[in-house]
Amino acid sequence: MQIFSAIEAASETLWDVAVIGGGPAGMMAAGRAASLGARVILIEKNHSLGKKLLITGGGRCNVTNAEPDRQKFLAKYKDDGKFLASPFAAWGILETLDFFHTRNMQTKVEAHQRVFPVSDSSQSVWDVLVAYLRESSVTILSDATVTGLSTDESNVTHANIRGGKIIRAKSFVLATGGTSHPETGSTGDGYTWLRTLGHTVREPSASLVPIALTEPVKDAAGVSLPDAKITLFQNNVKQAQSRGKVLFTHVGLSGPGILNMSREVDELLKYGNVTIELDLMADMGYEKVNASLQALFKENSNKVIRNALRTVVAPALVPHILSRTGIDPDTACHSVTRDSRIALMKTLKHLRFEVSHVLGSEKAIITSGGVALTEIDFKTMSSHMYENLYIIGDLLDIDRPSGGYSLQLCWTTGYVAGSSAAASVANKKNK
Repeated sequence: MQIFSAIEAASETLWDVAVIGGGPAGMMAAGRAASLGARVILIEKNHSLGKKLLITGGGRCNVTNAEPDRQKFLAKYKDDGKFLASPFAAWGILETLDFFHTRNMQTKVEAHQRVFPVSDSSQSVWDVLVAYLRESSVTILSDATVTGLSTDESNVTHANIRGGKIIRAKSFVLATGGTSHPETGSTGDGYTWLRTLGHTVREPSASLVPIALTEPVKDAAGVSLPDAKITLFQNNVKQAQSRGKVLFTHVGLSGPGILNMSREVDELLKYGNVTIELDLMADMGYEKVNASLQALFKENSNKVIRNALRTVVAPALVPHILSRTGIDPDTACHSVTRDSRIALMKTLKHLRFEVSHVLGSEKAIITSGGVALTEIDFKTMSSHMYENLYIIGDLLDIDRPSGGYSLQLCWTTGYVAGSSAAASVANKKNK
């Protein structure tokens, strides 16, 4: 892997493949194309690769999702899943896991089939990808800001670099990402270039985003509910329901379960106030919760309720829950009345919060929007408009939930694009 600190040498070469964007999709595409013998340059606007990758999953990196049934996996992309059958047949979950495992990065499966490195560090994923680029002899051009693409009638001819230089290549892979976490370099530049080239681009918007509450439980910031039932209400009418992990923050709620419903919340807010209800004991009905509380109070009859309740819910949530029910935290368990116990049961099953707003793209895990899928050949990831242009990752207008589905989209489309770009160049050489 050769790194250019200046652009002069890179601009004097006709590359087989130029990949623009050094995130997960771009690194996978570059490494794959180079491993097939193509002469590849990877252009990155930052000083180093994979800045956003290093912060994904809270720095742990949810590599993929271990759902073994491909059809069930693709169904998570909803209507967009029908476009992905071909690329996932070429490179799917098993291939991704094998890629990392054979490079000495072991993984583990957590709740909802989410896959993480055993190290619990995104650095492990980054290390594997950088080693892949090195062993494939990819050339890296860092600190290089692309300002646009130039074309002839049917091909991209070169990428324009700020400062007046150009990068010429036989094929181009565009992997600049969406607009989430713009501090990492994802500022939506690729959308602008693709519109200029004539592609239809749906305006990106924050998709998987934390939610701010009108009255956040600040003392519970950091508390995690592994598997809560989440229900959205508007005008006291149920609008949507799901289950998943919920994380309390200083401003509201986050975690995969909340992120996966944030787009629905955003849409509902256009029509009025939205209430989020959390069922903290989702696997138990009223009778079982009531019986559980009776047993708890009997076993801890001489303890005060604020201490006894800590075995049921996170200690930091106890004061808030007792406040909601109007129970004095210093009440002895043997003195809790039936009415208070019923009120507590209902609070545990129906903990409601008023939504203030969804946070912006600077806090988004991913953004929705991107290039119209009908304008992409998913067998190769190439543009229908420019035969040597490949469009991958977050640039595609594909909605996906939290849980490893976004990175798997990057690995899959990056692999297919890298394979196709290298094959196209090789075919032209052989003619």
